[in-house]
Formats: sequence, C-alpha cells, structure tokens
Amino acid sequence: MKVLPNDQAFLAIPEADLATYEKAKVVIQQIPYEHTSSYLTGSDKGPAAMLAASHFVEFWDEELEMESYKKVGIATLESLDFTNTFDSDAIALIEKQTDALLMDDKFVVSLGAEHSITYGFVKSHVKKYKDLSILQFDAHSDLREAYHGNPFSHASVMSRINDMKLPIVQIGIRAQCKEEADVIKSSPNIHTFYAHKIRRNPNWMRDAINHLSSNVYITIDADGFDPSVIPAVGTAEPNGLFWIETLDFLREVFASRNVVGFDIVECAPMEGSILSEYTLAKLAYRLIGYKVLQMH
Repeated sequence: MKVLPNDQAFLAIPEADLATYEKAKVVIQQIPYEHTSSYLTGSDKGPAAMLAASHFVEFWDEELEMESYKKVGIATLESLDFTNTFDSDAIALIEKQTDALLMDDKFVVSLGAEHSITYGFVKSHVKKYKDLSILQFDAHSDLREAYHGNPFSHASVMSRINDMKLPIVQIGIRAQCKEEADVIKSSPNIHTFYAHKIRRNPNWMRDAINHLSSNVYITIDADGFDPSVIPAVGTAEPNGLFWIETLDFLREVFASRNVVGFDIVECAPMEGSILSEYTLAKLAYRLIGYKVLQMH
C-alpha cells in the first residue's frame, strides 16, 4: 500500500513511524469518486480538503484527554485512482482495496466524495463481520431503486445495501420521495429516525442503539448535519443534526457496540470557507479516539 509522507497525511503526525502502514492500526483511505452528483458538485475535492484541514486539528483531544494517534498510529493512503472507472467497476475497486486493508487487520476510515462509494465499503466489511448492521447519518434516505436510471447512484446507495438484508438504522432523515418512504414501511430491517421526530423523543438515542447488531459500520453523509454546522455539501437540508448531540450519540454507540469502520462523505468544499472540512476532519479524529477507547 502506498502511503502519504507523514507531513502530507492525516493530522501531519510528527512521529514518522506512527504514520507508516506497518505500525498504524488505523488507515485512512481517500476515495475521490464523483460520478452521479445530482445538484452541486465538488465532492471529489472533499477527501483532500479534509486531509489538509486535519493539519490544524489539535493532537490533544480535550474530551478524551489524550493524544489518540499515539495509541494506534494513523497511516494515510494515496488517493484511489478512478480514471475511466465508473459505477459497478468503481465499487469493485473500492471493495478490493478495503478487502486488503481488512485482511491486514486495519481499522479503516474512508474519506470520500459521493455517497455511492459506501456500498463498496459495506460489501468488504460484511465479509469479515457477519453480524453487521449499518448506522447511517444523512439528510436523505438514499433508498431509490435507481436515480436517473443508475442503480449505483448516490441516491440509491442504501437501496443496494438493503439488497444485502442488513439491519439499517438511519439518523436525521428529512428529505425523501414517496418510493423511499414506502421502502422503509415495507422493510422490517430498516429503522428510520426522522429529524423532526428525534426532537420530540428524549429516548431516541437508546431506541436507535437497540436496533444495532453487535458489529456496526457507520456512514456519515456530511449533509446529515445542519447547514449551520456543515454548509459545504451538495444538497443541504434545514433542521439537521448538531455537533454535540451527534457526538453524544456516537460515543454511546462506540461504548456499546463494536464499530468496525466508518466513512465520511459528500463534503463539497466552498471557496472562502474551511469550516466544513475542518469540522469533518475533527469528527474523524474524535471517532478514532472513541475507537481507541474501545480497543483499550
């Protein structure tokens, strides 16, 4: 695996040995694939922007009271090349690289472009972790059978994962078509926590966790957050999730389930603002910290 030099990698870790593939227990993979974006584009620039912003994230985590990277090491792979590679071929390429990382017992963190790529991560993780459920943070259900005729669209990614009959827990949904609403109603394995309902349910975090199996893969679409937190997304929706409630929930997930990997997707950097990519880079580091607590 080709890794970035530590001064270009996630966090720009000063100890070069902790950023090597051999020593790192955590590996960041960059997946700049954008082919089906339907509104604003630019998510293919998201992984590099999050990496650059991570250089300004403090090593010391004030919540966890530790320098998480020193506990596990974090290596960052070079970007996966998608030249002339689309749809099912792109998913296969992602799955192949993720397979190799999991074979080496790495905890894989994927920084991505459009949400369609999550299908490749899940296809890989389900081979290693049989009792797997999917935790999706998103403004959109992404459950269309196909979008503009493409079953591998970002708007269909959870439909492809639903084909695998895995338990799916959706958090923060606030935009969907009737087809998607009907799929949710007819699929006992899908549990959707709509944004407008969690505001009225003080027990939503506990209820959501109860639907997760022992092993959990987390996919975070940046538009799951409120636009005041993460404005740089392709399709923003009001009434999103806020920073502290999201982290409170995720910390409980890591404490009660075995989180086997996660991705952060759909950041489309805005000229003149680094708020979104910086916040998402900090989120990635915080979640790595939660995994450190789980490991130790």
